[in-house]
Amino acid sequence: MKKSYKLDEIDCANCARELQDGLAKLDGVEKVSVNFMTQKLTLEADDDRFDEVLQRVVDYTADVEPDCEILL
Repeated sequence: MKKSYKLDEIDCANCARELQDGLAKLDGVEKVSVNFMTQKLTLEADDDRFDEVLQRVVDYTADVEPDCEILL
């Protein structure tokens, strides 16, 4: 499954790249993209585990970029 989400308050392109690199290493993430210009996160994960993987992505983002929120 592939879904896109709006990001609120991603500070810079470097922060977006670092966030993307970290998210790509999470268990269950098949593909992830963080676009600073459009303030968008696109996540691809297995349909059966998507909600679980999404929660990991949300938690990781809150830890690494506390000002950034994924608008679900």
